[in-house]
Amino acid sequence: MRTPGLSPSRAQDFARCPLLFRLRAVDKTPEPRTLAQVRGTVTHLVLERVFDLPPAARTPDGAASLVPAAVDDVVATDPPLAALIESAGGRTAFVDQVTSLVRADFSLEDPSRLAPEARELWIEAPIGGPDPATTMTVRGYIDRLDVAPGSGALRIVDYKTGKAPRPAYRNEALFQLRCYALAIWRTREVVPAMLQLLYLASGTAVREEPAQADLERTEARLLALWDGIVQCARTADWPAARGPLCPWCAFQSQCPAFGGVPPAPPEDTLPRLGLT
Repeated sequence: MRTPGLSPSRAQDFARCPLLFRLRAVDKTPEPRTLAQVRGTVTHLVLERVFDLPPAARTPDGAASLVPAAVDDVVATDPPLAALIESAGGRTAFVDQVTSLVRADFSLEDPSRLAPEARELWIEAPIGGPDPATTMTVRGYIDRLDVAPGSGALRIVDYKTGKAPRPAYRNEALFQLRCYALAIWRTREVVPAMLQLLYLASGTAVREEPAQADLERTEARLLALWDGIVQCARTADWPAARGPLCPWCAFQSQCPAFGGVPPAPPEDTLPRLGLT
């Protein structure tokens, strides 16, 4: 069984709504795939495969040529996605949408000049104090890790297929990359020089040069969220919380805030979280 831990996405779920976290992370309640999610999956796959091409072939047209095969590969792993794509305009329109997002990456960076150290890098690192009861692991996949020639400076890059957030939400958008930077710092003992979010739908880049203090604050927030999760698990009380994203939540039928009734929590909640 994995050690107790959180990905940035699940941490943000709990901060948004403890019941949402429980249904996703503890109950593992299935959610219908959306076209936006599938589009994101295919786009990420293409931008990963771009770096399998020789540098001279890493052009907008070269990347666009990878899209049809990436669509086929993603659908092959989950055949019902073909029907979802057909119901939303068909395969040709879907390929065009992904191609537009892939081409947008070239307005933000030049892949022909880059040599990433890693793509889809799994990383995890323990954080917290020496007491096992207060220790957890931050984990997740980094879309791309760049290392600058000469200086060895690290840059964490994440692709987003939506539009850039308004300034008021920029700090929350960077939380994911700060978590990854925290894991890098704890495992490599170096603070990444740059965090970079590439928003392909709006052709916008959001960047931050994190300081050690930023990562220490991120660690403190993760540990506070983890403490809240443990308390909810021990009391079997996972309150619902209303927020601006509620209209898009797939669990409204199980949410008291919308007149729904959540299922009883599983009896093995603590073991499912890696706790005893």
